[in-house]
Amino acid sequence: MPQLLILTLGLLAWIPASLCRVTTVEEHAVLEGRSVTVPCHYEPQYASYVKYWCQGRMRDFCTSLARTDTPLSADLAKEKVSIYDDPVQLVFTVTMTDLKEGDTGWYWCGVEVGGMWSADDAASTYINVIHGMTVVNSRVSGEEGSSVTVECLYSERYRESEKKWCRSGDWSSCLLTGSEGSYDDTSVAISDDRTGAFTVTLKKLQMRDAGWYWCAAGQQQMAVHVMVTPPASTTAVSVTSPPTPSQSVAYLSPPKHIMKESWDTHRHIFESVVVCVSLMLLVGMAILARKMWKQHKKEHRQAEELKARLGEYPGEVGDLQNGAVIFLNRDSQNVQMF
Repeated sequence: MPQLLILTLGLLAWIPASLCRVTTVEEHAVLEGRSVTVPCHYEPQYASYVKYWCQGRMRDFCTSLARTDTPLSADLAKEKVSIYDDPVQLVFTVTMTDLKEGDTGWYWCGVEVGGMWSADDAASTYINVIHGMTVVNSRVSGEEGSSVTVECLYSERYRESEKKWCRSGDWSSCLLTGSEGSYDDTSVAISDDRTGAFTVTLKKLQMRDAGWYWCAAGQQQMAVHVMVTPPASTTAVSVTSPPTPSQSVAYLSPPKHIMKESWDTHRHIFESVVVCVSLMLLVGMAILARKMWKQHKKEHRQAEELKARLGEYPGEVGDLQNGAVIFLNRDSQNVQMF
């Protein structure tokens, strides 16, 4: 019984941390050599609390990397990890720069609650430092006759690799940067800054330029879709006329992303309900166990008292066993003995 009460009190200390949530993005994929900024959102009651950022699979044993109560160095450019708290927006942000493969792992956004019966509120995120490529925008569009620019990002190990821009399905169409790190003609310009990004500019767009392309570095490549739309004057005239097959391709819209806000909202509500129900069940079990324990002690005490009384009058008990029982019949006033 005492152990059950202690367990219930222990769980009570964790309930507020479950309801006063700290939230963040669950996972980040970052190219080696680049930076990542992680937003950590918290509830209003934590506005004045100390915030921290630590690394480790388990929160209780993670290694602290930055805290809001620790002053930053004068040269922020040399800071590997920096943290900034905005109590007005109820968010603190953590920035990690020049990421390496060894930085891959679990990290925690934490609010230092303190106290014997209060656990810190924290949320975990996984940062995956990868080798390869990505693009700033995988779908770009421009009007016929104008220009459009694609920015392709690559990890540090591909700094000296030759960069390519190819039409999807036709490797013979690839344009290469060469040793100069650039390429330029009347329709395409490629420029590599050798610091983790190269840009591709498509000039004087035509309707036939619409379609899928690849930007590549070494053996890595990323797909990019280019849409070409008619000039504004042509669009106004062609509203009432059906589009041609080439125009139909140009007007393809990108698929809609599945939003997770609604699920996150329902998930938070569900977790709160589960916590409350669990707490009610634990309290109910504790009360029931206490009542059963008291009833058991009462019955045991009554049995002991009865046993003691019987032990004090053994003769009288025997007389009661051999005694006569007399019944009175009120109607006949006769006495019957057995």
